[in-house]
Amino acid sequence: MGIRDRIKRRLPIIGMGGNKGRPQPAPAPAPAPVSAPAAEPAPDPRSGRSATEFIDELVKGNQIVVFMKGSPTSPMCGFSANAAGILGSYGRPLAHFDVLSDPEIRQEVKDYSQWPTIPQIYVGGEFLGGSDILRQMHESGELKECIDQAFAD
Repeated sequence: MGIRDRIKRRLPIIGMGGNKGRPQPAPAPAPAPVSAPAAEPAPDPRSGRSATEFIDELVKGNQIVVFMKGSPTSPMCGFSANAAGILGSYGRPLAHFDVLSDPEIRQEVKDYSQWPTIPQIYVGGEFLGGSDILRQMHESGELKECIDQAFAD
């Protein structure tokens, strides 16, 4: 008897016929079906306000606001990631809104600023622009001045 035959006799090889005549473990019982708890609907951040009212309150109630795809910790596009990274580097409180969560806000914020793209950045209640403008302002030092002014007021 060769080494291969000895191994086959000692070790069960499933699906190869090597377990003939050997006791098989009982199959595990199927898990009992578990009913999932009823999911509560996510709270509506607008709380019944119109899209324009919500945007206006968010912009006027925070020193820095970015309307973006995703969140600063989990951006959903490169432009939003760039904007969140630049704004985060200043270490100031940053309000944000994920426009992917509300198509009405996504469209209304474009009308509100008269700017066609996302992300949109507001500092001190004033619209600055999108990701490219933010990067240019950051590189020139102008963004730091705007942020410092917004927090000084």
